[in-house]
Amino acid sequence: MTRRMTRRMTRRTTRRVRAGAEATRPGVVWALPAAVFFLMFALTPLLLVAVLSFASWDGIGDLRFNGLDNWTALADDPVMLQSVWTTLLLTALGVVTQTPISILLGVWAAGKQRNRAVLSAVYFVPLLLSATAVSVVWRAVLDPNFGVPAELTWLFGDGNLLGSKAGAIGVLTFVGVWQFTPLHALIYQGGARAIPQVLYQAAAVDGAGRVRQFLHITLPQLRNTIITSVILMVVGGLTTFDTVLILTQGGPGTDTTVTSYYMYQKAFKSFDFGTGSAVALVLVVVATLISLAVVRISGYDKMRGTTEGL
Repeated sequence: MTRRMTRRMTRRTTRRVRAGAEATRPGVVWALPAAVFFLMFALTPLLLVAVLSFASWDGIGDLRFNGLDNWTALADDPVMLQSVWTTLLLTALGVVTQTPISILLGVWAAGKQRNRAVLSAVYFVPLLLSATAVSVVWRAVLDPNFGVPAELTWLFGDGNLLGSKAGAIGVLTFVGVWQFTPLHALIYQGGARAIPQVLYQAAAVDGAGRVRQFLHITLPQLRNTIITSVILMVVGGLTTFDTVLILTQGGPGTDTTVTSYYMYQKAFKSFDFGTGSAVALVLVVVATLISLAVVRISGYDKMRGTTEGL
């Protein structure tokens, strides 16, 4: 009997080990397509760009390695440093302007107001448009000769909003708010709907009004959502390109030349793919450092549910 029981237990243990091994295999297999995709379309191009940043190539002729010449030229190029600061400025303005508007719209859309669904659907229309289409439309609307500024000279002066640095920066910020605020409002709408209503009911019993409920319940409960939204805004702001290309083309002068547009100028206008690759690597490093800083400061890597225990 003892031997039979021992054999049965051994067989059961072996089956469990095999079942566990078989259960882990599908996970590895399912991850392979994503890993291969990431390797082919992320790591490999990044490696090629890193190699190209130490070479001279016009896109047609032979590739010649030139050491640190591209990096030395960038270090002495004032437009490069200006493009980084302009990128950071537009990113900061996007976060500062879009965050409060998105929170208010998202919290409102999560409520039970009359016609809320219809108004929310109308406001989310910009999400269906590409950045290129949006830029073309706003360029026509803000045209100093035939657009709205030409009809409202008492408000816009000569109407050439894109003719000054402040005006161009303001237009780029406004267009970004118009297009991307609905996306973040949708994120906040989902976060607000996930807040337990029992918290508001308890606050109402204690005599808290809507403002106090918003400040002491809604905002704290949306902390993780705010961090996620801000990270998306930062990544989007650092990589903005098509809006600048169509609306300002980096002007007036180089006042709105962001790093991504400067990379485009070097690589595809001057046919200096080596320097353009170096600019691209600078953008990758800056974006990575800022993203890591946001994650570190906000505690995004240690996020946990804010409704724990309810």
